[in-house]
This record gives sequence, C-alpha cells and structure tokens, in this order.
Amino acid sequence: MKAFLKNYRQSPRKVRLVAELIKGKRVADALLILDTLPKRASGPVNTLLNSAIANAKQAGIAVEGLFVENVTVNKGIVLKRSMPRARGSASRINKRTSHVMLTLIEKTTEKTEKKAKIAKKEQTEKKVEKKVAKKSKKVAKPEVKE
Repeated sequence: MKAFLKNYRQSPRKVRLVAELIKGKRVADALLILDTLPKRASGPVNTLLNSAIANAKQAGIAVEGLFVENVTVNKGIVLKRSMPRARGSASRINKRTSHVMLTLIEKTTEKTEKKAKIAKKEQTEKKVEKKVAKKSKKVAKPEVKE
C-alpha cells in the first residue's frame, strides 16, 4: 500500500532524517518511533503512515503483518523569497518543500504463520464437530421400552 504527502513545507534534508528511522520497521514499531521522536517532520510522517495503514485495511490486508518497505523523500517546489540587506540590496531565501512517498509491504513472520496455522486448525476442528453433531442427531434412534 502506498501513501503520498506532497508539498510539505520543510526541506527534504530534514525530512529524510525522520524517514530513514522507520524504513524497514514493523508498522507498530514505526508508529512508536514517530510518537517519541522530537523532530518537526515526525508528525506529518506519522499521519502519512496512518493513511497508508488505512489504505491497507481498505484493501483487506491485516495490519499485524505490515512493514514499512520504503520511504522516499524528494524535493518539491522551491519558494523563492528575498530578505532586505544593507545598502538597499537583498539576498535570496529558498523555502524548500518535500514530496514524501511511503510504501508498506505485507510480510509473514514465523509467529504470524504459526498463529494462522493454529487458527486454521481450530476452524477445521469446529467444522468437523458441527458435522459430527448433525450426523449424530440424524442417526439417533428413539429408545424402545420393553
């Protein structure tokens, strides 16, 4: 699943510091890192990650198996401003923006595979029990008194 953040008003260099921290992490770990990180970009990246999780849920993917596959931070438009300087001159100020793209991937770990196998086994056992209960009701003969 993918999510995009376009024209975020912070320089890509600063946003990359936050993006590199969550790359390759589980979604729960990434959310924890972003919540505790004292960087300005952690808030919007956290919102972006929640958006990607919502996109995954909408597609029917379980959240437990999601990992942050890639976080790409590219340069957006540059707003050019000027600051007055001495003797009537001016110097340029570049107000940079960032485009952030976050990609989630579904991986199965050994624990999730074991949980899935156990859940599947329990479901089949319940189905078998239901079938046996139905058959026993049909086969049960009334008792004959002598």
